Amino acid sequence: MEDKKQKEVAKATFVFGKKNYKFMFIGLAIIALGFILMSGGGSDDPAVFNPEIFSWRRIRLAPMLILIGFGFQVYAILLNPNKK
Repeated sequence: MEDKKQKEVAKATFVFGKKNYKFMFIGLAIIALGFILMSGGGSDDPAVFNPEIFSWRRIRLAPMLILIGFGFQVYAILLNPNKK
């Protein structure tokens, strides 16, 4: 009888809480947005230079969003879900 109770308690516990997973998904979305903003800007012809690869969006905004997303991930891992 006591073994059943211990197994039920063991099944119900997760490493992270709902709040942690919410912040993790927000962080993943921000990281994905950063990589999407960083893509593109190439040229179809390799002999032609396209200066659009050095745009503000690709050089400043996208890497900043990726770092912010990683910050959300670290915060989500270190967040204590039981603390109110």
